[in-house]
Parts: sequence; C-alpha cells; structure tokens
Amino acid sequence: MDLQAHRTFFAELITSSAGGAANHPRLAAAFASTLRENFVGPGPWKVFAGGGYVETPSADPAFLYQDVVVAISTERKINNGQPILHAICLAALNVKEGETVVHVGSGTGYYTAILAKLTGPSGSVLAFEIERDLAERANRNLAALSNVTVRCASGSQQGALPECDVVYVSAAASSPLDTWLDALRVGGRLLFPLAPTEGPGEMPGVGAMLLIKRASVDRYEARFICGAAFIPCVGAHDDQTAAKLSAAFKRGESRNVKSLRRNSPPDDSCWCAGNGWWLSTA
Repeated sequence: MDLQAHRTFFAELITSSAGGAANHPRLAAAFASTLRENFVGPGPWKVFAGGGYVETPSADPAFLYQDVVVAISTERKINNGQPILHAICLAALNVKEGETVVHVGSGTGYYTAILAKLTGPSGSVLAFEIERDLAERANRNLAALSNVTVRCASGSQQGALPECDVVYVSAAASSPLDTWLDALRVGGRLLFPLAPTEGPGEMPGVGAMLLIKRASVDRYEARFICGAAFIPCVGAHDDQTAAKLSAAFKRGESRNVKSLRRNSPPDDSCWCAGNGWWLSTA
C-alpha cells in the first residue's frame, strides 16, 4: 500500500469517529493532504502509550497514520496530539472558508496546517507558540501556506487578540480567558481543554473540551464535547479554580452545561464558577 493510501484511509477513519467522513468531507481532505511526517521530525518516532513512550520499529511514515500521540519533545512532555480527538474538535468547530482563526499552542504546526486548509486562501490563521524552537519549526513547516502567521508568543498573556471567528486552544486552561472570549465575533467559537492542569504522577489533569459560541454580544452558549488531557497553557491556570474544576468533574453532569455567564453572580444552575465567569446548566 502506498503512503497516500495510508493517509486517505487514516483521514476517513478519524473523521468517521468525528461523526462520519461523509459529513465532514473538507475535514477528511485536510487530514489526507497534510503530511504528518513533516511536522514530527525524523523517525523512528516515540509514541505515547499509557505512562510512557514506545518507539516505532522504523522510520516508515505509515506508523504515523494511526490514532497515535507522537512525541515532539519527551523531556518537556510535548506531543503531536491524538488525531481522533482533534478531528472531533475540528468537526465541532466547523471552520468555514474565509474565516479568521486563532490557534493557541500550535506546536510544530500540524493542526495549524489543517486549520489553514479548512479556512482556505480567503481566510487566515494566526498561530501562537510560546516555545521558541517549536515556533521556529512551525514557521518552516507552514511556510508554503500563505494564509498562516506564526508568532513566538503566549496566546494567553498577549493582551487583546485580533477579532476572529474561531479560537482553538491546544493546551489546558482552568478558565475561559477574557482575551479569548473578547476576540470572538458574534457567531464565533472558542474551543479549549477546560481542566485542572496537574494530575496524578505529574500527568496532565483530565478535563474536557469546552465549546463556547458567542450567540450575541453578551450571550454565550456552551457545551462539553469530549474528555481531554493536555499540557498546561502558560498564563491560563490558577490553583483555586483548578480545585473547583476537579470537584465539578468528579460530581459529573458536565453534559448538562448549556451556557457561559460572565460578570454576574452564579445562581442555582451553576456547574462551576471562576473569577468573573461561570458555567450554567440553564
């Protein structure tokens, strides 16, 4: 089987897990046309499995076209994330041609490239990566995509972000930051891992991907998409809120969350509250 056949099968497999390849043909095409081996460095590769890494038997790129998490930096526990998880998230975001996207935590740019293909040449992607070596690699990897700009900076401590249609965050936060919410146009979507950022044994805390839609200037719909564990987003964590999140996830009922409220006192519908925000089941 040639490598393109592997890519096509891989794309159909993971988008089927996101609700059916037939329902997401543009997403399947974006995965099928993006060469993962260009973003994870030379093989053999280390694949994350349970509490550690397993090395692939060879540098055959076919090993990359599976639902595996591939190490970018084992020392920093930075990985190229799970394809099915990202496929589910990108299907939920439903990025349209011509939209403006902000990607926080782009790593070496693999999922940034997929976002760029979804928004097309009439749209744009602004990617933030705080690790300088990864930002430099992303710049090189994405150089052929004219609609992508990579900044070596924090996407959480940057101050005001440009107005956009989508904010996609690939690192765990204990709050939906004001800078992300304020950047959204009406109809815009924010998707990020809401999670306590520390778990047992120095593993990332387990939370869930939270999708927030700005339905009007001051009204936000919200729902959890799926469970997730990511490394922390620098500048997007506080211990007090993380403790509240741990308790809320243990109680369960995250499926009942329906909206985000800002700058108002929580009522009986509150699932979890942070500084200036709370999630409501109403």
